[in-house]
Amino acid sequence: MSFVSINPATGERFAGHPAWGEAEITEALARAAVAASAWSARPVQQRCDDLRRVAEILRGRVAKLAALVTREMGKLQREARAEVEKCALVCDYYAEHAPAFLADEAVASDASRSLVVYQPLGTVLAVMPWNFPLWQVFRFAAPALVAGNTALLKHASNTHLCALAIEDVFRDAGLPGGVFQNLMIGASQVAQVIADPRVHGVALTGSEGAGRQVAAAAGAALKKTVLELGGSDAFLVLEDADLEFTVAQAVIARFQNAGQSCIAAKRFVVVEAIANAFVARFRDAIARLLPGAPDDPATGLAPMVRDDQRQALHAQVSRSIALGAERVIGGHPIEGPGFYYAATLLDRVQPGMPAYEEELFGPVAAVIRARDEEHAVAIANDSRYGLGGSVWTADPARGERVARRLECGCAFVNGVVKSDPRLPFGGVKASGYGRELALHGLREFVNAKTLWVR
Repeated sequence: MSFVSINPATGERFAGHPAWGEAEITEALARAAVAASAWSARPVQQRCDDLRRVAEILRGRVAKLAALVTREMGKLQREARAEVEKCALVCDYYAEHAPAFLADEAVASDASRSLVVYQPLGTVLAVMPWNFPLWQVFRFAAPALVAGNTALLKHASNTHLCALAIEDVFRDAGLPGGVFQNLMIGASQVAQVIADPRVHGVALTGSEGAGRQVAAAAGAALKKTVLELGGSDAFLVLEDADLEFTVAQAVIARFQNAGQSCIAAKRFVVVEAIANAFVARFRDAIARLLPGAPDDPATGLAPMVRDDQRQALHAQVSRSIALGAERVIGGHPIEGPGFYYAATLLDRVQPGMPAYEEELFGPVAAVIRARDEEHAVAIANDSRYGLGGSVWTADPARGERVARRLECGCAFVNGVVKSDPRLPFGGVKASGYGRELALHGLREFVNAKTLWVR
């Protein structure tokens, strides 16, 4: 196979790269194994200094990297620039906090001296998606590398230029050869890399199907895994919510990155008392999201990444409407070049409809009406997914009580769900397991070793 880059805004194919064969994979694994010993022995403060240089290079290349992200996966230019800045932020965060996170911990026991020491596992494979082609990689790589692991990246085939650009950043920052490597391999080659004894763990961000395959391969080889999978986040609007503010945030929560985000709000669970007012305001706000060139500051709606993704989304919308969902606005592909889909609002979504049961990975919002708070919580938890969720209310204490009841890994009150280097990120149920970011993410790929001395 070969890797192909297609501009989602135009449909133009503009780059390609051949996939690796067995010899190239073997060489990369050998380089990682050789690098692992010296890298893990490098003092943590030196690894922190390396990360700071990575952050400096990212900030110096914001325009270049953002333009590449926009061209390769269609993200709005302003969102792409923010993504690059966030990558630099996570590097700075771990450069500052890793020494404390990795410090030995003394524990009183029957020993003269007993400790918990944190040591790297070795080499970790990251299988990463296209929707945040830089951020997803750096939120894995920063903690994994600063902990002393070496890293292998298998990126999505349609963002292979971003993968190569990331590898350039680490190399130009002066990291030794073999510490971070991009593998030009397809999905069918992942299992053999996982099975190799020189690989000690796997992190995946992607679909539920991909997560099952990677988890099965890693389980067969007894390798540690962290899986961040799909989501169908609930956005609970209670009757006392400030509708003007809530609707403005609902637009961001659903339509940034053309709705192609695992933590995007997808199910808008609205208490019946204010549902009509919420839908009317939401419709008016969505109507202002005009498609256009992603590098035009006036553009409000980016294209979807590929036409097959667009067609799959449209099939879900069409089936939901056929089953009784009300199309308020949108609900169709946009004619012309590129892979644009109209910003869409469906109302009166019910169980059994794709918009209720499935993840809609694109610019489609589904409103589900709830009788009251109790019913809203039940609807929010009536999902196979459990990544994020949010509660919108004038009473923050009430919002916190409701948020604690949501079956998800990230619950926000009066805020859009997001990942933050300072807080653990991940899901439950079909949204995966394990955590990224913060102290918790760094310790996923270390050996918490007991050291007991008489």
